[in-house]
Amino acid sequence: MLRIHFTHEDLARVRIARAPDPLAETMLSLSLVQTRGAGGVALEGWRSRTRNSIRPELRMLFDLATPLGAAEAAEAFLHAGSHTLAESLDQTWSLPRPRWSADLPVLSAMRPRAPRWVHELRGGGHSQRELVDRRLREYHAFALAPYWSQLLAAAHADRARRAALLVERGLDGLLATLHPGIRWESPVLTLPCPANADVRLRGAGVMLVPTFFWPEPMALTDTRGLEHPLVLHYPLTPDLATYRAIWSPDAGHGPDGALVALLGTTRARTLRAAADPAGTAELARRTGTSPATASHHTTVLRSAGLLTTERTGPGVRHTLTPLGRALLEDRAPDHA
Repeated sequence: MLRIHFTHEDLARVRIARAPDPLAETMLSLSLVQTRGAGGVALEGWRSRTRNSIRPELRMLFDLATPLGAAEAAEAFLHAGSHTLAESLDQTWSLPRPRWSADLPVLSAMRPRAPRWVHELRGGGHSQRELVDRRLREYHAFALAPYWSQLLAAAHADRARRAALLVERGLDGLLATLHPGIRWESPVLTLPCPANADVRLRGAGVMLVPTFFWPEPMALTDTRGLEHPLVLHYPLTPDLATYRAIWSPDAGHGPDGALVALLGTTRARTLRAAADPAGTAELARRTGTSPATASHHTTVLRSAGLLTTERTGPGVRHTLTPLGRALLEDRAPDHA
């Protein structure tokens, strides 16, 4: 068991993240897709669809995210706080060299036979990083992106429930109900761990982060030192109705319903796929359409002022306009 010891200062610094981190969820889902039965029957359909969609060149990611999940993943990929995959990847690659190097002793001890490129990635290999960045984006596009808005809605609802619980029962009520595997006996929070260990926060506090693609709670201490908050990923526990809403192929019944009603299913999917700028062929891959179909929809979206298109060498790059991003995020556009 892992025992996390709180001080009064730590209790005042407990925070709940607004949503799962896209990169952390991508990494954990890669582990989950390799682990049959993990997460229960509600994830079996997703696991089967995703495994059947993984092209041979994407299987290199299995060396980066093994079936053991967070136990063997680089902490740099599991941080929290970014809103999009692009932001999360940029934050990860820009971490200082010592932050990456801190993972190397753990990697060497737990995975002495890990491919050499994994070690080089953590040692700052730029060519490996570019390849992994591209592969992670490609995987995320079909494995998570189609469900991301529904998943965010579930996370926001969970956060609202926990905020109400905090008001009604205080911090003790919040920490005692995070997950059946987590036990709170003030001032110690206990959760499952392969070995017995104690972590003393010493005033750094805790960031509670919901996770959908990993069925067990996990705590990550920051390799930069204990002066940084501990990140505690707790699994979302949606009911069957929420699962159906997340997996539903009919986006008209999910959080994107208004967007679909306005633009149509494929066009709405194309707009969401362009949240990370991409060429026409890449948008076609992300949306499961042909390049000709993707080109048609980008033309319509561009005419509506939702996309801009720039030529880059032999190809083009489609990017959301402020209006397109505001429509995607269901908010009023910013005005200069």
